[in-house]
Amino acid sequence: MTNAVFSAFCVLVTVVALAALAAILWSLLKQGLGGLNLDVFIRSTPAPGSRGGLANAIAGSIMMCVLAMAIALVIGVLAGTWLAEYAKGSRYGSLVRFINDVLLSAPSILVGLFVYEVLVAPFKGFSGLAGSVALALLAAPVITRTTEDVLALQAATLREAGVALGAPLSLVIRQVLWRSAGSGILTGALLAFARISGETAPLLFTALNNQFFSLNLTQPTANLPVVIFNYALSAYDDWRRLAWAGALLIAATVLGVTVLSRAIAKEPRRS
Repeated sequence: MTNAVFSAFCVLVTVVALAALAAILWSLLKQGLGGLNLDVFIRSTPAPGSRGGLANAIAGSIMMCVLAMAIALVIGVLAGTWLAEYAKGSRYGSLVRFINDVLLSAPSILVGLFVYEVLVAPFKGFSGLAGSVALALLAAPVITRTTEDVLALQAATLREAGVALGAPLSLVIRQVLWRSAGSGILTGALLAFARISGETAPLLFTALNNQFFSLNLTQPTANLPVVIFNYALSAYDDWRRLAWAGALLIAATVLGVTVLSRAIAKEPRRS
C-alpha cells in the first residue's frame, strides 16, 4: 500500500509538472506564431505603431553569444583539463573546484552587476563586449565542470599508452584525451550556450539595448532578452506581439540546442 501511494504521488506530481509545461508552450506558440513574419528577421525594432521587427536584436544576441562562447570555451576547457589531469587530490584544485561549483548556481544578476562595476562604470558606457563577458562568466563554469567530468571518465590506459610511447602528458591530453572526450565537451558547450541565450539580467547591466541595427560591440547592443523584457511590459499591442515572437525564437533555439546536445551525448563512441 505504501508503494502504491508513493507511486501515485510521483505520477501526480509528474502530471502537474507536464501540464504546467504544456500550458506554457501552448501560450508561447499561440501568441508567438501570430507575431512571426518576414519583418521580424529583416527590420529593426520599431517605434510604437510603426512597422518593424527584431533584426537588430537577433544580430546582437548572436554576436554576443558567439563571443561569449569563444571566451568560455577557452577558459572552461583549459580549467576543466587542469582540474582533471593536474590538480587531482590537491588542496588548490579542491578550492578551485568548489568555487566553480558555487559559480554554477550564482544568480545571473550578480554576475551582471560585477561586470557593470568592472567594465561599464569605469568606461562610462554600456557595450556589447561587457555583455559578452557577463555571459561568458555564466557559461565557463558549465564547460569547466563538464570537461572535468568527461576527462575523468576516459580510460587510464589512454594516458598510459601515450606516456609509454614517450609523449609528454600535455601532448597526450591534446592529441588523445581531448579527441576521445570531444563529444562530451561539445555537449557541455551546447548546454552552456542554451543557458546564456535567454539571460536578461546580466545584459540589463552591461549591453543595455539599441533601437538601431549595429555590429559595433563597443556600443550599447540590441539583444532579444532585453527587447522581450521591455516590449512585454509595454502598453502597445505591436510591441507585445514582437515580444512573444522573440520569446518563441529563443525557446525554439534552446530546444534545438538541447535536443542536439542529447543526440551528441547518445552517439556511440568510435574506437
